[in-house]
Amino acid sequence: MLTDRQSKILAAIIEQYAEVAAPVGSNLLAKAFEVSSATIRADMAHLEDEGYIKQPHTSAGRIPTDKGYRLYVNNLSEDKPQITEGRGEKALMARVESGGQPERTIRNAVDTLVELTHNLGLATIGNQLYMSGLSNLFGQPEFMNKGQVQEVARLLDNLEPWLREASPNEPLSVYIGQENPVGGAAGCSLIISRFRSPYSDRSYIGTLGPTRQSYRDVMQLVSRAGRTLEEVLYA
Repeated sequence: MLTDRQSKILAAIIEQYAEVAAPVGSNLLAKAFEVSSATIRADMAHLEDEGYIKQPHTSAGRIPTDKGYRLYVNNLSEDKPQITEGRGEKALMARVESGGQPERTIRNAVDTLVELTHNLGLATIGNQLYMSGLSNLFGQPEFMNKGQVQEVARLLDNLEPWLREASPNEPLSVYIGQENPVGGAAGCSLIISRFRSPYSDRSYIGTLGPTRQSYRDVMQLVSRAGRTLEEVLYA
């Protein structure tokens, strides 16, 4: 069980780590929460004991675990913040609405997600899986290791048949790290939205990126992409 402050510290570690790709230390958090470093270290020790964060190598800082990301994402989903029409959402809607043919419309949405999230973008178009932004994915510092790159490739190779077989039923689904059905050791998060298209009532659009990413922003954009595609394709 986490206190309110511990939950907020976990969120702060996740959000800071997403920005800087470096372990987060107690001094930075102490300033943000206006408490002593000792207090923060005690809270971080509890988060570590519970398996939500870990200490990489001999670093003084901590990074999130898959379990920590899962709690954070669940809290985001429960919050259900009001969708705001930021620049990203407006750009996405403009590109989708100008697509024309259904295939081009879906591709436009994927390409825009790539630009906005800096992740790999993907969508099912009939029985095919359209992907864009591989250089974004493999340009992340997490994927400098050859073995990890192979795990990512294995995930991508099996993604289309898995989507067809599993048919995730939620409007928005998030698979974090080891939760991925294949390539669980790749350190990736798959965020996908289900939508109706002329090709299938279970079409999917989403992104694949490192577990270290801005979940709030990416989840909102992927969800918006699915809803906008459905609205435009059935207008």
